[in-house]
Amino acid sequence: MIVKNRDQRVAVLVDVQNLYYSGKNLYSSRVNYKNLLEQVVQKRILVRGIAYVINADDTKENVFFNALHEAGFEVKEKPLQTFYGGAKKGDWDLGIAMDAIRLGNKVDSIILVTGDGDFKPVVNYLQQALGCLVEIVAFKRTANKELVELADDFTNIEENQKKLLFRI
Repeated sequence: MIVKNRDQRVAVLVDVQNLYYSGKNLYSSRVNYKNLLEQVVQKRILVRGIAYVINADDTKENVFFNALHEAGFEVKEKPLQTFYGGAKKGDWDLGIAMDAIRLGNKVDSIILVTGDGDFKPVVNYLQQALGCLVEIVAFKRTANKELVELADDFTNIEENQKKLLFRI
């Protein structure tokens, strides 16, 4: 557990795809992003709050993207890639990693909202090279164990389901 005080500057970077599938598969629920942002910032100074989304050209997505913006997030969109043969791919791992590194010198703590183990080298770099605290927020059952152990602090979304989740 780390000390969190009102003078700390934080950046919150949300891997929306990661949360979407964890919430859906574990609890048939969606994340309440407004409550999530409030809970993780904890009255500290929010420098940036960015939600990374994949745009699959579905009309319902625009409502969701607007809701993210209303909840206090800057929304970064990337189109869903469709490959020859029909395979589809969409992730923001590299974009989130680069933003975390760019913001690391401007904040005291980076809050990564993802359980993706691909972020372990980024967490290590932020801590060792930039002296930044790194907090991980995720569903513990789907979070990479080594990522959780590497973090300076971990918030398990599953421990506050009433505030952070709503049924679909």
